[in-house]
Amino acid sequence: MTTKSRNLSIKQRGLTNFEAIMWIFTRLSALAIYGLILVGLIGALMMGAREQMNFADVMRWAFMPNVTHVQSTDLQDLNPWMSPFWKLTASALLLVATAHGVHGLVVIADDYIAGAGGRKFVRFLSVIMMVSLMGMGLWLIWTS
Repeated sequence: MTTKSRNLSIKQRGLTNFEAIMWIFTRLSALAIYGLILVGLIGALMMGAREQMNFADVMRWAFMPNVTHVQSTDLQDLNPWMSPFWKLTASALLLVATAHGVHGLVVIADDYIAGAGGRKFVRFLSVIMMVSLMGMGLWLIWTS
């Protein structure tokens, strides 16, 4: 019995095409989202314990570390929450989550749209939506 060799070159495996790169992006962006949420959760628990925040406020901060999420609480000092670190963390979470979600919508739309022209149109609309959502979100994070 003869067995074929499983040693294929990268070109033969197809790891350089767009679909494979987007498959890897989806997995890595999900890991990045989990990591950024964990950073937000640890920060919220540390600052929440210091400021006596309730569980709902801690969770709200953990999933979107933005100072507007703690302004409505009874905290006296908001300065620790306004640092550039938390703005960068919130920006990274926004960018990664938006790109991950829009890519998921494009993959689902590709399953239901038969024509190549329709798929291109939906992808174009998705990119426009993604860029505008990212722009609005970044503006809100950095101006609040």
